[in-house]
Amino acid sequence: MYDRLRAASEAFDRKIGWHRVGFLVSLAVIAVAAVVLWRMLHGIDVHEVIGALKSFSRTDILLAGAFVAAGYFTLTFYDLFALYTIGRRDVPYRIAALAGFTSYAVGHNVGASAFTGGAVRYRIYSRHGLSAIEVAKVCFVAGFTFWLGNATVLGLGIAHAPEAASAINHVPDWINRALAIVTLMALATYVGWVWQTPRVIGRSNWEVTLPGGPLTLLQIGIGIVDLGCCAAAMYMLVPHDPYIGFTTVAVIFVAATLLGFASHSPGGLGVFDAAMLVALWQYDKEQLLAGLLLFRLLYYLVPFALALLVLGSRELWLGVERSRHAAAGPAAELDAPAAGAPAAGARATAGEDRRTG
Repeated sequence: MYDRLRAASEAFDRKIGWHRVGFLVSLAVIAVAAVVLWRMLHGIDVHEVIGALKSFSRTDILLAGAFVAAGYFTLTFYDLFALYTIGRRDVPYRIAALAGFTSYAVGHNVGASAFTGGAVRYRIYSRHGLSAIEVAKVCFVAGFTFWLGNATVLGLGIAHAPEAASAINHVPDWINRALAIVTLMALATYVGWVWQTPRVIGRSNWEVTLPGGPLTLLQIGIGIVDLGCCAAAMYMLVPHDPYIGFTTVAVIFVAATLLGFASHSPGGLGVFDAAMLVALWQYDKEQLLAGLLLFRLLYYLVPFALALLVLGSRELWLGVERSRHAAAGPAAELDAPAAGAPAAGARATAGEDRRTG
């Protein structure tokens, strides 16, 4: 059965191409989101949005910023965990933190994070002995951690509050709860599968040994903490009235984030916002829009600017180091004795020996 499915998948890829399907799906998601967003924002009073921005308390903004910082700090452990998984424990945490923070900050804003984030990671890790295949493995394990965390948060959240998912997909609550339970059962099955014996996926020189049971629980925990911090940042920026529980906002936030991720638009622009505005219809639109704008500033623009500053400073430092080595090279060659010629000290010693003799 598996061989037939693989053969059918390969035939489809040759004739049509999965990348074309993904591109069309992304376009469809962006187009639908654009229409929904235009309808939602039609008639928005810009002056009220500005007033809502000014009404945010400093405490809420600082707490949201702290949760964002905690989320990005957690992202650094995606890379550290991935490096340990592929057996590169020689790479220090500071390098993993640099690669993790900058790759996600750039990938979140530029879009197509699998490629843009991978390019940033390769630029950093290649200087520390990682090959392109090893960097690809790091990207795979880090991405797998992200998806395990998403599946767990959505599974637990929707099982508890299925109406949160229904606000986005308009599917009856019982169906969403059933899907959530199935997701949690699949996660439990996977954890049990990797707990029994080491599992290896891939072939030839691209093989990854999946983390065992306890490490998989740690992997899921990293993803949960990351998403929990991001959802908490968003929760601090939504209106306080009417009251909506954290679990509901977290489920809507994670689902909207995944829709934005699937669209491959930079920062999920338009798609994420449309999903949040549709699902959180209870809030005043101007106030919710102001919260979304602040979240974009804190979660996307500020880390992006910091990442560009860090990467730019690093490239300048590397350029200075290369120039210094290049300048030292010719000087070292001039100071070095010619091949086959004895050193001055050796010649002097030989002369003294002859005179002594």
